[in-house]
Amino acid sequence: MRRTPVAVAVLILALALLGPAAIGPATASAAQIERVDNLSPTRAAVFINSPAMGRTVQVQVLHPAGGGPRPAYYLLDGLDPGLTQSTWTNATDAERFFAGSNVNVVLPVGGQASYYTDWAADDPQFGRYQWETFLTEELPPLIDGWFNGNGVNAIGGLSMGGNAAFILAARKPWLYRAVAGYSACPDTALATGGVMFSIANRGGNPLNMWGAPGSPAWAEHDPALLAERLRGKTIYLSSGTGIPGQHELEIKPQLAENIFLGGPVEVGINTCVVAFEQRLRGLGIPARIDYRATGTHSWSYWQDTLHASWPTIAPAIGA
Repeated sequence: MRRTPVAVAVLILALALLGPAAIGPATASAAQIERVDNLSPTRAAVFINSPAMGRTVQVQVLHPAGGGPRPAYYLLDGLDPGLTQSTWTNATDAERFFAGSNVNVVLPVGGQASYYTDWAADDPQFGRYQWETFLTEELPPLIDGWFNGNGVNAIGGLSMGGNAAFILAARKPWLYRAVAGYSACPDTALATGGVMFSIANRGGNPLNMWGAPGSPAWAEHDPALLAERLRGKTIYLSSGTGIPGQHELEIKPQLAENIFLGGPVEVGINTCVVAFEQRLRGLGIPARIDYRATGTHSWSYWQDTLHASWPTIAPAIGA
């Protein structure tokens, strides 16, 4: 359709007033590494200027001391991540555990109650959340370029991060060979109430994420509905029963929190994991499901399952 000179002038004026966002992502500047702080010979803090997020985002990378190409394991945090480092390095032995592995372990910093997804609207509490774009489009080429990546990836996470790992693996199936969830519920429909509450409980507006529950966007972020896209991937899921176990005896300062909060949460997670396993079995999609006889929703168990999952994840990506 031909445009009149007046229509063209109006379009140009609109673009000038609205700015680069009106032109679309094709013209947006590429993400760039601002600086890399070497925290140790095998750990680096990477600060990335992210056009999608509209700010500088930190990720930390656990990497081998030597050279040579290697895969990447993107490991996501829970609802309340650390502000200066991932809770994986603060609350578990992840740094020591991966020290002998030929893999880049990529740990995003921040993202409270974000579900590591692209939010439909900026939130007054959290600001701009465009985590899917950052994690799946902006970040991988930078990590591979700086840390000798070979383009082979896996993704995992605990709780919220595990939900997000399965969402991202289902939405970008070509990007990941393996996916892991530690005490995670990959059935978004079953988790809707918990997702809404967890965001609101931290001061955010859950409607800013995917709109109202039941909208098409919620279905588009439901790994149970998108499970066919997981076919051919290595899948690992774990959950406890909510019954206190050996670790509750070891961490007495957090005993009440683990039992009265972490116990009921893990009961719900366990129900969801059972349902998701049935969904996969119905489709004939194999998965390793690691059910623990005891265990609450707490870090000591996630360290255990991180260790338990690695013999499954590592061969899938050639680590």
